[in-house]
Amino acid sequence: MTSALQKNRPGAAFPFDNSYVGLPPRFFAAQAPTAVAEPWLIKLNEALAAELRLDVEALRRDGAAIFSGNLVPEGAEPLAMAYAGHQFGGFSPQLGDGRAILLGEVVDRSGKRYDIQLKGAGPTPFSRRGDGRAAVGPVLREYIISEAMFALGIPATRALAAVTTGEPVYREEVLPGAVFTRVAASHIRVGTFQYFAARGDTDGVRALADYVIDRHYPALKEAENPYLSLFEAVCERQAALIARWLHVGFIHGVMNTDNMTVSGETIDFGPCAFMDAYDPATVFSSIDQHGRYAYANQPGIGQWNLARLGETLLPLIDAEPDSAVDKANVVIKSYGERFQAHWLAGMREKIGLSGEEDGDLDLVQALLSLMQAQGADFTLTFRRLSDLAGDDAAEPEFAASFREPEACGAWLTQWRERLSRDPQTASERAVTMRRVNPAFIPRNHRVEQAIEAAVEDGDFSLFEALLSVLSKPYDDQPGFAAYREPPKPSERVLATFCGT
Repeated sequence: MTSALQKNRPGAAFPFDNSYVGLPPRFFAAQAPTAVAEPWLIKLNEALAAELRLDVEALRRDGAAIFSGNLVPEGAEPLAMAYAGHQFGGFSPQLGDGRAILLGEVVDRSGKRYDIQLKGAGPTPFSRRGDGRAAVGPVLREYIISEAMFALGIPATRALAAVTTGEPVYREEVLPGAVFTRVAASHIRVGTFQYFAARGDTDGVRALADYVIDRHYPALKEAENPYLSLFEAVCERQAALIARWLHVGFIHGVMNTDNMTVSGETIDFGPCAFMDAYDPATVFSSIDQHGRYAYANQPGIGQWNLARLGETLLPLIDAEPDSAVDKANVVIKSYGERFQAHWLAGMREKIGLSGEEDGDLDLVQALLSLMQAQGADFTLTFRRLSDLAGDDAAEPEFAASFREPEACGAWLTQWRERLSRDPQTASERAVTMRRVNPAFIPRNHRVEQAIEAAVEDGDFSLFEALLSVLSKPYDDQPGFAAYREPPKPSERVLATFCGT
């Protein structure tokens, strides 16, 4: 048992190269993790650790202590970041890392910089009366979903490790505690800019914008108006990201401005989930009582959040207020076109089109409307369509996706007529479609089964199996065919909760 925080233990060092700590002190609070009673390493992502140039042998030996916060490795400069944010439309001028502590930054083998952060590592000055801790269930959910997103090819934070703490966490019930180690291109959010703007701290906004340009968009330093170009670049990345969410049926659940990164990564996998039966009004988050962050609302919320970012940048975009607003509005209005272009391009790929025609949008929307009316599973329908693209014999299986199999006949006729003008061969089309239509997603009931086994029985075998399956989402994996299937009525999980 480790009873006190240990620092700078030989052999446990990361190749830290910290930059955020060089910003002015008002950007963060120095904060060491709080030691826990008896840490145990649930999972170490050794492949990611190696890519980040970490000492994998040292992490195998000391990982429980390091990733619980009991052992702060040499070179770490732990801190909690300050930020604000709009939460369900209401502005909170001070949020910040209430249970997350940034250990430091490393540069991976390709030269990219990443944050390494502990979530659930104890209270910080931003904890707002919270205990700063996390429970095993939410930690496993974030591990599973973040690694699934990575395997699906969607920009997202990554999971480096998960540990139990040997201590209870008190929520509605007593739960086993855990700490999650997250890797991100950075943890700078729209809400980080809002924190300084809300205080009238234009110098702070400028310092943050300059840092973001240096770290994420270095080419913009030569732009005629770097800050306007920064706003445009963030809008472009978010439009592309949210389109990718919709392509795989992902619902974030809490798209607050403090949960939107300026790097363009998906962050904060709390009450998120993947849709089973297609319904654009689908909501999983237990706290989203009015559907603000429903599946179909995500593009519009993305634009709303980006408008809030634009507001913080106005003094930097142009010294003349009206001119600044005009310039920012041009960018924010272009977001809709950016999103639509990314979304339609991806949907064309999902139904096997390599070219473009004016009627493609209508064809896509007709399929989605049919799926909604017929209660078709989102993921399974598109995967079966991929099979049908290469083999007409697969039509009965595709038709079985619908409550009334014959209902898809008219759409299939239109689809085939459109494919007749597409240059791909049937075999080429099927291969291409299978690369964008996953066979496996982290089905909510499977995630909950893995969590329940771990929390109730200390059994992490379902967690490991799910990670294995989801690491190859575009492969058929016949031995795991059951993981493709949507939940039975008795298995459906309709609500998810915040946790980490």
